[in-house]
Amino acid sequence: MNELAELSYALDTFYFLICGVLVMWMAAGFSMLEAGLVRAKNTAEILTKNIALFAIACTMYLLVGYAIMYSSDAGGILPNLGVLIGSENGVDAVIAGGDDAPYYSMRADFFFQVVFVATAMSIVSGAVAERMKLWAFLAFAVVMTGVIYPVSGYWTWGGGWLSELGFSDYAGSGIVHMAGAAAALAGVLVLGPRKGKYGKDGSIHAIPGANLPLATVGTFILWMGWFGFNGGSELKLSDVASANNVAQVLVNTNAAAAGGVIAALILAKLWFRKADLTMALNGALAGLVAITAGPLTPSALGATLIGAVGGIIVVAAIVTLDKLKIDDPVGAISVHGVVGVWGLLAVPLTNGDATFGPQIVGAIAIFAWVFAASLVVWLVIKAIMGVRVSEEEEYEGVDLAECGMEAYPEFSVARVYGGSGGRPQSGGYATGAAVGQPHAE
Repeated sequence: MNELAELSYALDTFYFLICGVLVMWMAAGFSMLEAGLVRAKNTAEILTKNIALFAIACTMYLLVGYAIMYSSDAGGILPNLGVLIGSENGVDAVIAGGDDAPYYSMRADFFFQVVFVATAMSIVSGAVAERMKLWAFLAFAVVMTGVIYPVSGYWTWGGGWLSELGFSDYAGSGIVHMAGAAAALAGVLVLGPRKGKYGKDGSIHAIPGANLPLATVGTFILWMGWFGFNGGSELKLSDVASANNVAQVLVNTNAAAAGGVIAALILAKLWFRKADLTMALNGALAGLVAITAGPLTPSALGATLIGAVGGIIVVAAIVTLDKLKIDDPVGAISVHGVVGVWGLLAVPLTNGDATFGPQIVGAIAIFAWVFAASLVVWLVIKAIMGVRVSEEEEYEGVDLAECGMEAYPEFSVARVYGGSGGRPQSGGYATGAAVGQPHAE
């Protein structure tokens, strides 16, 4: 019996770690997606942001974030500065059995949680791309990953008041994705749009990304990583019920992404008269965000429909934000924020234990906290060091201004295409983030 308990513990710990690795791989997906959807002259800088934010998230969550988010389990915030993650589970505790017996390693739990906070921060980087100072962004990353995200995370997954209220968010449509979008929205409002994006007459100028093949590969990587994101949130694999749940979650995650692609592509064709690739990519991500709050309870067909609604919502949200002159080069606010709200509201449709009241309260509370706190931090950073590069640096490209190098030096991208950002382009609704204007035929 003892050997069986230890084997089960080892299997669940291994599964948790592998799912964490898949979520970590999403950092590569975000990097590729964002690098493909910005102009070539800004590629090196967006890649620098992505690897740096991941490192900052891992470090800040280790130092303070994890303890804040799970302070109720740890007996208070940082009760022992020498053991930031907490004491590891002993053999006696594992083989004791019962509902309170641990079934995976404390380090596995930390690893899985830390890649989630990095995902939330990755959402911000694309929304503020092509005009934000690198070090201003990294300064914000310190506060976002160390304090802002962990506080609202504590309200939910840490056993706080939203959890007691009955708020349900299985893998983080609101806790992770909407939170990242709220922080991004605050940053975009402080930062302002890219030069040339909007005309004085109210016109919207499309700014296409430099590498759609790279963006497509990035989307597939995110799709793959999401299996760890949602599947790992079951937290257990070693019994029949848990194994069946994991299988259902993965099937539903995949189905929702597919539904999002199909719905977004059809709507783009009907609306813009073009099969817009960038809308299809955002449709896939929207489907994934939509199902993340409740991937276990729907049927596979139900998950497909939830994802399809997300795909429709994201196309409408992208167009609406553009009309409001909220410039988001990769569509992150629409994908993760607007669709994140839909994901939370969709939970009671298939989960009899969830009700709309707590879902609405949770969505409002998380958004309000993250947006308000982020806005304050962005304004403080702006006052201290500024948040936006100069107009000349934006024209030449932030690769040279911030990193002193070009991603594609053989083509002299920044010199040849430095001024192309403000010129209207032909095509569907495609831009660097699927944000532009329909092409009149």
